[in-house]
Amino acid sequence: MRGMITSPQNEKVKLARALQSSARQRRKENKIVLEGSRLIQDALTAGHIPLFVLVSPTLRDEGLVTALASKHIEALLVSEAVMRQASDTQEPQGVLAVFPLPRLKLPSQLDHILILDAIRDPGTLGTILRTGAAAGIDAVLLAPTCADLYNPKTLRSGMGAHFRIPAMDADWPQIEAACTDRKVYLADGNGKIRYDSADWSGRWAIIIGSEAHGAGSEARRLAHQHISIPMAAQTESLNASAAASIILFEARRQKPR
Repeated sequence: MRGMITSPQNEKVKLARALQSSARQRRKENKIVLEGSRLIQDALTAGHIPLFVLVSPTLRDEGLVTALASKHIEALLVSEAVMRQASDTQEPQGVLAVFPLPRLKLPSQLDHILILDAIRDPGTLGTILRTGAAAGIDAVLLAPTCADLYNPKTLRSGMGAHFRIPAMDADWPQIEAACTDRKVYLADGNGKIRYDSADWSGRWAIIIGSEAHGAGSEARRLAHQHISIPMAAQTESLNASAAASIILFEARRQKPR
Protein backbone atom coordinates (compact mmCIF):
# COMPACT_ATOMS: atom_id res chain seq x y z
CA MET A 1 0.00 0.00 0.00
CA ARG A 2 1.08 3.56 -0.60
CA GLY A 3 1.29 6.28 2.04
CA MET A 4 -1.76 6.87 4.23
CA ILE A 5 -4.53 9.16 2.96
CA THR A 6 -5.38 11.65 5.71
CA SER A 7 -7.48 14.18 3.82
CA PRO A 8 -11.23 13.73 3.24
CA GLN A 9 -10.75 15.86 0.12
CA ASN A 10 -9.02 12.95 -1.64
CA GLU A 11 -10.97 12.27 -4.85
CA LYS A 12 -11.56 8.59 -4.10
CA VAL A 13 -12.74 9.36 -0.57
CA LYS A 14 -15.10 12.02 -1.90
CA LEU A 15 -16.46 9.58 -4.48
CA ALA A 16 -17.09 6.92 -1.85
CA ARG A 17 -18.92 9.42 0.36
CA ALA A 18 -21.03 10.67 -2.55
CA LEU A 19 -22.00 7.15 -3.54
CA GLN A 20 -23.02 6.37 0.03
CA SER A 21 -25.26 9.40 0.36
CA SER A 22 -26.95 9.80 -3.04
CA ALA A 23 -29.01 7.39 -5.14
CA ARG A 24 -28.71 9.81 -8.04
CA GLN A 25 -24.92 9.70 -7.76
CA ARG A 26 -24.91 5.91 -7.70
CA ARG A 27 -26.98 5.80 -10.89
CA LYS A 28 -24.92 8.51 -12.55
CA GLU A 29 -21.59 6.84 -11.75
CA ASN A 30 -22.90 3.26 -12.07
CA LYS A 31 -21.05 2.45 -8.87
CA ILE A 32 -21.83 1.32 -5.33
CA VAL A 33 -19.94 1.04 -2.05
CA LEU A 34 -19.73 -2.17 -0.03
CA GLU A 35 -18.56 -2.05 3.58
CA GLY A 36 -17.08 -4.84 5.67
CA SER A 37 -14.95 -7.88 4.91
CA ARG A 38 -17.80 -10.36 4.55
CA LEU A 39 -19.78 -8.38 2.02
CA ILE A 40 -16.69 -7.58 -0.03
CA GLN A 41 -15.59 -11.24 0.07
CA ASP A 42 -19.05 -12.32 -1.13
CA ALA A 43 -18.74 -9.98 -4.10
CA LEU A 44 -15.23 -11.22 -4.90
CA THR A 45 -16.38 -14.85 -4.69
CA ALA A 46 -19.19 -14.06 -7.15
CA GLY A 47 -16.60 -12.73 -9.60
CA HIS A 48 -17.10 -8.99 -9.09
CA ILE A 49 -13.97 -6.84 -8.95
CA PRO A 50 -13.86 -3.52 -7.06
CA LEU A 51 -12.43 -0.42 -8.68
CA PHE A 52 -10.57 0.39 -5.47
CA VAL A 53 -10.64 -0.37 -1.75
CA LEU A 54 -10.13 1.88 1.26
CA VAL A 55 -8.53 0.20 4.26
CA SER A 56 -7.95 1.59 7.75
CA PRO A 57 -5.01 0.56 10.00
CA THR A 58 -7.40 -1.37 12.27
CA LEU A 59 -8.29 -3.97 9.62
CA ARG A 60 -7.12 -7.40 10.75
CA ASP A 61 -8.60 -9.58 8.02
CA GLU A 62 -5.47 -11.01 6.40
CA GLY A 63 -7.59 -13.27 4.21
CA LEU A 64 -9.23 -10.29 2.54
CA VAL A 65 -5.92 -8.44 2.18
CA THR A 66 -4.41 -11.51 0.51
CA ALA A 67 -7.43 -11.93 -1.78
CA LEU A 68 -7.20 -8.31 -2.89
CA ALA A 69 -3.47 -8.57 -3.54
CA SER A 70 -3.91 -11.80 -5.54
CA LYS A 71 -6.31 -10.02 -7.87
CA HIS A 72 -4.11 -6.92 -8.13
CA ILE A 73 -6.84 -4.72 -6.68
CA GLU A 74 -5.82 -1.25 -5.58
CA ALA A 75 -6.05 -0.95 -1.78
CA LEU A 76 -5.53 2.50 -0.30
CA LEU A 77 -4.61 2.98 3.35
CA VAL A 78 -6.67 5.74 4.99
CA SER A 79 -6.72 7.22 8.47
CA GLU A 80 -9.48 6.36 10.94
CA ALA A 81 -10.90 9.87 10.51
CA VAL A 82 -11.06 9.49 6.75
CA MET A 83 -12.68 6.04 7.05
CA ARG A 84 -15.38 7.53 9.29
CA GLN A 85 -15.91 10.25 6.69
CA ALA A 86 -16.34 7.72 3.87
CA SER A 87 -18.37 5.18 5.84
CA ASP A 88 -22.16 5.01 6.09
CA THR A 89 -22.04 3.35 9.53
CA GLN A 90 -21.40 4.78 12.99
CA GLU A 91 -18.70 2.18 13.64
CA PRO A 92 -16.81 1.46 10.39
CA GLN A 93 -15.51 -2.07 9.90
CA GLY A 94 -12.15 -0.90 8.61
CA VAL A 95 -12.65 -1.58 4.92
CA LEU A 96 -14.93 -0.40 2.12
CA ALA A 97 -14.80 -0.99 -1.61
CA VAL A 98 -16.21 0.78 -4.65
CA PHE A 99 -17.68 -1.66 -7.18
CA PRO A 100 -19.34 -1.26 -10.55
CA LEU A 101 -23.12 -1.40 -10.13
CA PRO A 102 -24.06 -5.11 -10.19
CA ARG A 103 -26.46 -5.85 -13.03
CA LEU A 104 -27.07 -9.58 -13.19
CA LYS A 105 -28.71 -10.84 -16.36
CA LEU A 106 -32.15 -12.36 -16.13
CA PRO A 107 -32.12 -16.12 -16.77
CA SER A 108 -33.60 -17.27 -20.07
CA GLN A 109 -36.33 -19.13 -18.20
CA LEU A 110 -38.14 -17.27 -15.43
CA ASP A 111 -40.27 -19.73 -13.48
CA HIS A 112 -40.51 -17.99 -10.11
CA ILE A 113 -40.60 -14.19 -9.78
CA LEU A 114 -40.77 -12.07 -6.65
CA ILE A 115 -42.44 -8.67 -7.14
CA LEU A 116 -42.08 -5.99 -4.47
CA ASP A 117 -44.54 -3.11 -4.20
CA ALA A 118 -44.11 -0.11 -1.88
CA ILE A 119 -41.33 -1.70 0.19
CA ARG A 120 -39.92 1.64 1.29
CA ASP A 121 -37.59 0.64 4.12
CA PRO A 122 -34.09 -0.15 2.76
CA GLY A 123 -33.33 -2.66 5.51
CA THR A 124 -36.56 -4.56 4.87
CA LEU A 125 -35.87 -4.54 1.14
CA GLY A 126 -32.40 -6.00 1.65
CA THR A 127 -33.71 -8.71 3.96
CA ILE A 128 -36.33 -9.75 1.40
CA LEU A 129 -33.68 -9.92 -1.32
CA ARG A 130 -31.58 -12.15 0.92
CA THR A 131 -34.58 -14.40 1.54
CA GLY A 132 -35.41 -14.52 -2.16
CA ALA A 133 -31.88 -15.63 -3.01
CA ALA A 134 -31.97 -18.32 -0.32
CA ALA A 135 -35.37 -19.58 -1.49
CA GLY A 136 -34.21 -19.93 -5.10
CA ILE A 137 -36.24 -17.15 -6.71
CA ASP A 138 -35.27 -16.58 -10.35
CA ALA A 139 -35.59 -12.77 -10.27
CA VAL A 140 -36.86 -9.87 -8.19
CA LEU A 141 -38.75 -6.94 -9.74
CA LEU A 142 -39.11 -3.70 -7.79
CA ALA A 143 -42.14 -1.52 -8.51
CA PRO A 144 -41.50 2.24 -8.71
CA THR A 145 -42.54 2.91 -5.10
CA CYS A 146 -39.83 0.72 -3.54
CA ALA A 147 -36.69 1.90 -1.75
CA ASP A 148 -33.46 2.21 -3.70
CA LEU A 149 -32.08 -1.19 -4.61
CA TYR A 150 -28.52 0.01 -3.95
CA ASN A 151 -29.06 2.01 -0.76
CA PRO A 152 -26.20 1.22 1.67
CA LYS A 153 -28.68 -0.25 4.17
CA THR A 154 -30.21 -2.40 1.44
CA LEU A 155 -26.77 -3.68 0.48
CA ARG A 156 -25.86 -4.50 4.08
CA SER A 157 -29.17 -6.22 4.81
CA GLY A 158 -28.97 -8.13 1.53
CA MET A 159 -25.73 -9.80 2.70
CA GLY A 160 -24.51 -10.39 -0.84
CA ALA A 161 -27.91 -11.15 -2.42
CA HIS A 162 -27.28 -8.44 -5.02
CA PHE A 163 -24.52 -10.67 -6.41
CA ARG A 164 -26.55 -13.91 -6.31
CA ILE A 165 -29.98 -13.03 -7.69
CA PRO A 166 -31.04 -10.74 -10.56
CA ALA A 167 -32.96 -7.75 -9.19
CA MET A 168 -34.12 -4.74 -11.15
CA ASP A 169 -36.37 -1.71 -11.01
CA ALA A 170 -39.41 -2.05 -13.25
CA ASP A 171 -42.51 -0.08 -14.16
CA TRP A 172 -45.92 -1.71 -14.07
CA PRO A 173 -46.12 -2.41 -17.83
CA GLN A 174 -42.80 -4.29 -17.53
CA ILE A 175 -44.04 -6.16 -14.48
CA GLU A 176 -47.29 -7.07 -16.25
CA ALA A 177 -45.33 -8.39 -19.23
CA ALA A 178 -43.20 -10.54 -16.92
CA CYS A 179 -46.36 -12.00 -15.39
CA THR A 180 -47.64 -13.34 -18.72
CA ASP A 181 -48.49 -17.08 -18.72
CA ARG A 182 -48.08 -17.59 -15.00
CA LYS A 183 -50.17 -17.61 -11.84
CA VAL A 184 -49.86 -14.33 -9.94
CA TYR A 185 -50.36 -14.43 -6.19
CA LEU A 186 -50.70 -11.40 -3.92
CA ALA A 187 -49.85 -11.60 -0.22
CA ASP A 188 -52.87 -10.04 1.49
CA GLY A 189 -53.86 -10.17 5.15
CA ASN A 190 -57.47 -10.54 3.99
CA GLY A 191 -56.73 -13.16 1.34
CA LYS A 192 -59.18 -16.08 1.21
CA ILE A 193 -56.58 -18.71 0.33
CA ARG A 194 -54.02 -19.94 2.85
CA TYR A 195 -50.45 -19.55 1.62
CA ASP A 196 -49.82 -23.30 2.15
CA SER A 197 -52.96 -24.25 0.22
CA ALA A 198 -51.91 -22.37 -2.90
CA ASP A 199 -50.43 -24.37 -5.78
CA TRP A 200 -46.74 -23.50 -6.08
CA SER A 201 -45.84 -26.34 -8.43
CA GLY A 202 -45.95 -24.39 -11.70
CA ARG A 203 -44.75 -21.02 -12.94
CA TRP A 204 -45.75 -18.18 -10.66
CA ALA A 205 -45.13 -14.67 -9.42
CA ILE A 206 -45.73 -13.49 -5.86
CA ILE A 207 -46.35 -9.85 -5.00
CA ILE A 208 -45.35 -8.61 -1.55
CA GLY A 209 -46.60 -5.17 -0.52
CA SER A 210 -45.81 -2.92 2.41
CA GLU A 211 -46.83 -3.87 5.93
CA ALA A 212 -48.42 -0.47 6.55
CA HIS A 213 -50.54 -0.07 3.41
CA GLY A 214 -50.45 -3.36 1.56
CA ALA A 215 -50.09 -3.59 -2.19
CA GLY A 216 -51.38 -0.88 -4.50
CA SER A 217 -54.07 -0.92 -7.14
CA GLU A 218 -51.75 -2.04 -9.97
CA ALA A 219 -50.67 -5.08 -7.96
CA ARG A 220 -54.26 -5.94 -7.11
CA ARG A 221 -55.25 -5.69 -10.75
CA LEU A 222 -52.55 -8.17 -11.76
CA ALA A 223 -53.19 -10.73 -9.03
CA HIS A 224 -55.16 -13.90 -9.82
CA GLN A 225 -55.40 -15.00 -6.20
CA HIS A 226 -54.94 -13.32 -2.82
CA ILE A 227 -53.19 -15.48 -0.24
CA SER A 228 -52.84 -14.98 3.49
CA ILE A 229 -50.90 -16.35 6.45
CA PRO A 230 -53.19 -17.42 9.30
CA MET A 231 -52.19 -15.81 12.61
CA ALA A 232 -53.20 -15.99 16.23
CA ALA A 233 -55.95 -13.70 17.43
CA GLN A 234 -55.19 -10.00 17.91
CA THR A 235 -52.15 -10.14 15.63
CA GLU A 236 -52.71 -7.52 12.95
CA SER A 237 -49.92 -8.26 10.48
CA LEU A 238 -46.40 -9.50 9.89
CA ASN A 239 -43.44 -7.46 8.76
CA ALA A 240 -43.13 -7.73 4.97
CA SER A 241 -39.79 -9.55 5.24
CA ALA A 242 -41.24 -12.13 7.66
CA ALA A 243 -44.24 -12.72 5.42
CA ALA A 244 -41.99 -13.09 2.39
CA SER A 245 -39.86 -15.67 4.20
CA ILE A 246 -42.84 -17.80 5.21
CA ILE A 247 -44.41 -17.75 1.76
CA LEU A 248 -41.24 -18.23 -0.28
CA PHE A 249 -40.03 -21.21 1.70
CA GLU A 250 -43.45 -22.85 1.50
CA ALA A 251 -43.24 -22.36 -2.27
CA ARG A 252 -39.78 -23.93 -2.21
CA ARG A 253 -41.08 -26.86 -0.16
CA GLN A 254 -43.72 -27.55 -2.82
CA LYS A 255 -41.28 -27.22 -5.70
CA PRO A 256 -41.14 -30.42 -7.79
CA ARG A 257 -37.86 -32.26 -7.28
